[in-house]
Amino acid sequence: MTEQVYKDLLEVMKSRRGAYAGMDIPEFYELVEELFTPEEAEVNNVLTRKPATIGDIAKELDRDEEEIQVILEVMADKGLCKTFMQNNVRVYQGVPFIPGIFEYQFMDGKSTDRHKKIAGLIHAYEQAYQATAGETKMTFPTSRVITVDRTIEAGNTVHTYDQVATYIDKYDSIAVGTCYCRHAAKLRDEDVHEMPMDVCMWFGSMAEYAIERLGVRRMSKQEAMDVLNTSEEAGLIHMSRNTTEDIEFICNCDRWHCGTVQGVLKQSKPALFFNSGYQPRFDPDLCTACETCIERCPPEALTLGDDEVPRVDLDRCFGCAVCATGCPSDAIVMDAKPDFAVPPKDPKELVAAIKASYTQ
Repeated sequence: MTEQVYKDLLEVMKSRRGAYAGMDIPEFYELVEELFTPEEAEVNNVLTRKPATIGDIAKELDRDEEEIQVILEVMADKGLCKTFMQNNVRVYQGVPFIPGIFEYQFMDGKSTDRHKKIAGLIHAYEQAYQATAGETKMTFPTSRVITVDRTIEAGNTVHTYDQVATYIDKYDSIAVGTCYCRHAAKLRDEDVHEMPMDVCMWFGSMAEYAIERLGVRRMSKQEAMDVLNTSEEAGLIHMSRNTTEDIEFICNCDRWHCGTVQGVLKQSKPALFFNSGYQPRFDPDLCTACETCIERCPPEALTLGDDEVPRVDLDRCFGCAVCATGCPSDAIVMDAKPDFAVPPKDPKELVAAIKASYTQ
């Protein structure tokens, strides 16, 4: 039974999609056997992306509700499922590896032996997955950059979804936790370039779950803005799901460890799959050719032109404004890209767009 429950878990994780969704390789089983007990794997295998009550889950398993509740509560505390209150009733929800279970393991920023072991197992699985699957050819962006709106030149149309403050204003529940990518690298004894760690932001029910179970900190709206300012000073990229509504998170990503950034940089034209819809413009009268922007640019899209003014490769540029926020002479502003497509409204539209891109 033990062996079969993990084989069933493989199919479940495949069905949840997301990055590293599930692959029948030894590293997968080594990882999930550390994350899930057989009993937890069995419960996980009946969870769906639709929130369900303990009664619904127990009925699906034909098991006692009290017994299943104990298992679900432990799973929620371990970051193996999501839980929150819906209409005053406790519900539980299955989640993919990414975004989901992998990030949940490290949001509290702890560095115990088990955290280090899990970080190693996740990394081994990701490496083996990539070696088996080969390079992923992207067809539609699943993530998007949110530019730093204060760098946008006056006169440009600025949509609400282009402003990080929109999401901070929208949600009453906001949490901040440790960056999964950088903390996992730190647990593997890699250099994290002295980048800030506690800058991953969560909203709404996801924030409540993370505060209640995963050891993250509740923030005021002003504290959230302070986190964004710290991230911008450090040259991090504001990133979220490629939708305009119902985002659960804003990550602040670096070029060295972020799986999303590294993945898009392997594409021939990274800007097609990771973009804010804005591009930098350089004022030659203010530019001093100090090359700070070139050093800060995450996708290395800038070079110094013959006229001592930076040139941008728009096939690589993310439109993140890291160049503009670091310019000591304020010589860079962001302009809206002409004819840039509006992102999908919600996850349902995003999935439909991804499926449609496969046939184009």
